[in-house]
This record gives sequence, structure tokens and C-alpha cells, in this order.
Amino acid sequence: MLIGGLQKTSLLDYPDKVSAIIFTIGCNFRCGFCYNSHLVTAVKRAKIITEDEVFKFLKARKKILDAVVLTGGEPTRQKDLPDFIDKVKELGYLVKLDTNGTNPKMLKKLIKNKLVDYLAMDIKGPLPKYAKIANVSVSLLNIKKSIRLIMDSGLPYEFRSTILPALHNRQDLIAMAELISGARKYFLQKFMTGDNLNNREFKKLPSFTNKEMKELAKSCSAEVKLCSVR
Repeated sequence: MLIGGLQKTSLLDYPDKVSAIIFTIGCNFRCGFCYNSHLVTAVKRAKIITEDEVFKFLKARKKILDAVVLTGGEPTRQKDLPDFIDKVKELGYLVKLDTNGTNPKMLKKLIKNKLVDYLAMDIKGPLPKYAKIANVSVSLLNIKKSIRLIMDSGLPYEFRSTILPALHNRQDLIAMAELISGARKYFLQKFMTGDNLNNREFKKLPSFTNKEMKELAKSCSAEVKLCSVR
């Protein structure tokens, strides 16, 4: 596993659990608004964290932590992800996976082998805009397969979207909600500017206002059981 970051404690990333977050290196998307450029477009190999370091930490924190969140980057690009998760679960931790949905084959394997306890998938935009937003060619079939796998998994799950006026409008959001129609939870996340964005030009772009975010969430509510702003 190529690991580029370890957040030792989070009260937010796994619902109702105290978790640690492991950030994997590498992603097949190049979303301009991504704030993890150090894991995607500005990787510094000197900062790679070894698996031994991670497991030493997890063993020491067993009485404090409930869960481990795997995010990135895109964790499903790591070929040894199942073996890594198996070791995490041997320590007694719950595992949450964050994914962009481009690798349904890996997702299916993890679900089948009971290696994940909670799933979260990013919905980047309506299908016709996916390639534009991700800045790469995207298999829309894989995106749809992953959505169906997650919704049929029987596991707790959520979908979420980071949105901004330069890329998304109200009709886009409705189309995105329709893509996951019937989903339990859909969270809209406001674009936040910063120095670590994949595309520095995005620093100049505005975000939706809080009022606009709430209105967009309301527009999506007809398609999903819960849509709220995070």
C-alpha cells in the first residue's frame, strides 16, 4: 500500500465512531477542486508512510479508536488493498472506504469478502459532465455499477458531492440525485478554496453561499431519503 497520510483521530469521518484516517497515494481523477494534491499531483515520495508504522499505531490505539477510514487519492487503485484491510480487521477495527466508484471489480471483492463496514462514494457530476469535472476519460458504466453495488450491498453507505458554481447548476444536482435515486444519504459539500488544490486556478473560483447550498439540497430531496449540506 502506498500511504501518504495518517490522521490519528477523527470524530466526523465514520458516523458515531472514533476513527483514524489513512490516505492512500494516487488517483485516476484530476479534479481541479481536490484539496489533496499532495496525494495526486504533487506526491513527495519522501513522505510515504510505511505499513509497519501504520500498524504499530493502530495496535497502540485499540482502546481509543473504533474504526479506520481509507481514503485518498483513490484507495481501490491499491492492488493489495484487500490484504491490508484484512490486517486492519484482524485488530478488531471497523473499516470505512471512500471511493470515486471507478473500480467496481475491487468494490465487489471487498463487499463479498466482508472487508468493509461502511461505504462512501463521491458523485462528481451528472454523467455527461463526468469527464469534464474529473479531467480524464471516465467509464460511466463503472460509475453506475459501483452505485448499484453500494446500494445493494446491505451495508451502511452514503453518497456525497463537492459542488461549485463553475461546474454545477441546479439541473446538474437534480440529475446527480436521479443517478442515485432511492439512496439513503446524499451529502452536498461546499467547495473550499486553499493552497493545496490540484488546479491552482480554482483558488479564484467562488463557492455557493450557505443559502444556495440549502436550496440545492432541497432540490435533490425528492430523489433520495436524506439530502443535506455537510
